[in-house]
Amino acid sequence: MEKNIDPRNNVSSRTTTQKALRLNLDEKKYGTIVEIGAGQEVARHFFLAGAAAGTIAKTMSAYDMKFSDAIYGVQEDRRYVSKGRVKAMMEQEFDLVVDRVGDTRSKSSRYFSYAATVAAKSFNRKNECHAWCGIRVQMYPGALPSTITVHVRMLDDNAEAQQQALGVLGVNLIYAAYHYFENPKQIIDSLTDGIKANRIEIDSIDFDGPYFEDVDNRTKNIHLIRSWKTRAIMFKPDGTVGVPAEML
Repeated sequence: MEKNIDPRNNVSSRTTTQKALRLNLDEKKYGTIVEIGAGQEVARHFFLAGAAAGTIAKTMSAYDMKFSDAIYGVQEDRRYVSKGRVKAMMEQEFDLVVDRVGDTRSKSSRYFSYAATVAAKSFNRKNECHAWCGIRVQMYPGALPSTITVHVRMLDDNAEAQQQALGVLGVNLIYAAYHYFENPKQIIDSLTDGIKANRIEIDSIDFDGPYFEDVDNRTKNIHLIRSWKTRAIMFKPDGTVGVPAEML
């Protein structure tokens, strides 16, 4: 398989399709992909790469609010593009895949659930274009799951381009969670692989769970600035990381 070498850090850099195919060919990695609000671009990359049956148990998109509420419940702030909603999506889908296939698949399996809830550019109005994306993942067989959650601002001026960018980011996040989990900075650096500059801004990232219990999220969010993922980050009075658009 052809690989490009990234001169900035001297590590191999795979294309989006190569990343998706590598995951598809690894029978130990298995999970679900659910995307609301901007098509099913992440899942599409895995299907186009081939051999997706080896990795994907289910893909889903619940656009109608009542359907979405029936599946994932109603969050306290009643917002659909929110950290609370994407967290509920990840948790429910992860529990489902483990419950339904955990007894029949190989004990070496490492399960995941990827989720995204998106407000892409609307056809007939001007709106804030942003997304919450995340992955809940087992770092090794039988492990309690850990999660990585990111907030993304889409800067393209049309919905099709925004969907395309989020599709690439989603593949990058799934791939990084499995292959770079020992180096959170490398996870951050890789999130925009294959995405040209000034198309997205990642202004918040959260590492949570037993595998990341020693990770300082404040330090890792500062790395978002150092790696040119965003121009600024904000902290709440209690020291936790906030989303600038929500705090201002």
